[in-house]
Formats: sequence, structure tokens, C-alpha cells
Amino acid sequence: ANKWQGQVGKEAGGRFAVFSSHQYGIRALAVLLVTYQDRHGLRTIRDIIARWAPPAENQTSAYVRHVSLITGFGVDQVLDLHTHAHLRPLVEAIITHELGGQPYDQRTLDEGLTMAGVAPPAAVAVRTAPAKAAIGTGAAGGAALALVEVLPAIAPHLGAAADLVRALGPWLAGAIILAVAVYFIAQQRRRQAEIGA
Repeated sequence: ANKWQGQVGKEAGGRFAVFSSHQYGIRALAVLLVTYQDRHGLRTIRDIIARWAPPAENQTSAYVRHVSLITGFGVDQVLDLHTHAHLRPLVEAIITHELGGQPYDQRTLDEGLTMAGVAPPAAVAVRTAPAKAAIGTGAAGGAALALVEVLPAIAPHLGAAADLVRALGPWLAGAIILAVAVYFIAQQRRRQAEIGA
């Protein structure tokens, strides 16, 4: 009944959504599970799976035991699905149970969870393109400034080329900084295009 981000249609039976990428499907599962916690107060594997896979359609008790076994969490252990440490294993276990195996690598799972707003601890430090560009630009700027500072020391040994080196020093530093910023922004855009594909 929901129109999920990244949904491109429904499967032939009309019960299941079809997504433009695996990450969007993982995101939808994660958002739904967090909603179970926030809106319905479901915080244990037993309660969450009872809603996800109700007994009228599933062998819910076997499903609960399997998810508990995969995650390592007790069936009545209280979970906080706003944390990657609890949501990731639960999402992974549900996918494994539903598909009879785990087709997704860690990167795909974490990208889906990040899209749902629950990033892995290491991904919290992942920076946006402008921030990456700023950091890379800062490093390049430092290197370029070091080059400019060294130029006067080596200029006497350059002969006639010394005047050219002195004249181009600041321009060369600026060109290095600009090239690094463009590189980091292009890499981030390429990465975002891959995720969207």
C-alpha cells in the first residue's frame, strides 16, 4: 500500500513492491522495521516477526527462532532499531530467512541502511562531496604551499628558469588545489550514480 522511495512497480501478484535497486528495497525493509518500533512499540524479535510474518500466513515461531539464531539476539531481547548494531543484523537475518540465503554484500546492506537513516559507525565519518573536496583541497593546498616555500631555496640552482618558477609558483599551487577539488567532487558524483543505477 506504500509508495516507497525507489519503487518502480509491483510484482505480478501485486503484493510485493519492485525497486530500482537492491539498496532501495533494503531501505524499505529497514524503514518498516523502525516504524514497527516507533509506532507500534515492537522491540523484540518475537514481536517484530509476529507482525512481519503473522501466524495466519507463516510458521512464525520457526521464523522467530531462525532470526534469533542468525542475529545472536534473544527472542525477547529488547532492541533499538535506531542503531546499526541492532538493525543491521535483523535486516540481514530477515533477508536470509526470506530468500534462503544472503545475496547482498556488506556494502549493499550498509548503503540501504544508510539511505534509511541508520548508517554504520564507520559510515558516519563518510563525508559529502564538498567536505571531501575541502579536505582534499586542504591537503593539496598544504603540499602546494610547501612547494612554493621550497622554490626560493632551489631558485638559485635553476638559472634562467628561476624567474619562470617564481612567476608560476602561486599559479601552480592554485592549479593543484583546483584539480584536487574537482577530482573529489567527480568521484562522489560517480559513486552516487552507481548507487542510483
